[in-house]
Amino acid sequence: MGDTITLTLVKSGIGKEKKIRQTLRGLGLTKMHKTVTLKNTPAIRGMIRKVGFMVRVEG
Repeated sequence: MGDTITLTLVKSGIGKEKKIRQTLRGLGLTKMHKTVTLKNTPAIRGMIRKVGFMVRVEG
């Protein structure tokens, strides 16, 4: 298992429930097609699982 995960927002959070939007903000994904690199921790993986249908995961 790598020590970082790269995420890209590919679907907008507009119209989604508040918890989904807050999770995206917590991951640092504030705009479409923005890419962030985060540490691979259980908390981050849980957040990714919640918004997995909206992000592309690499690494």
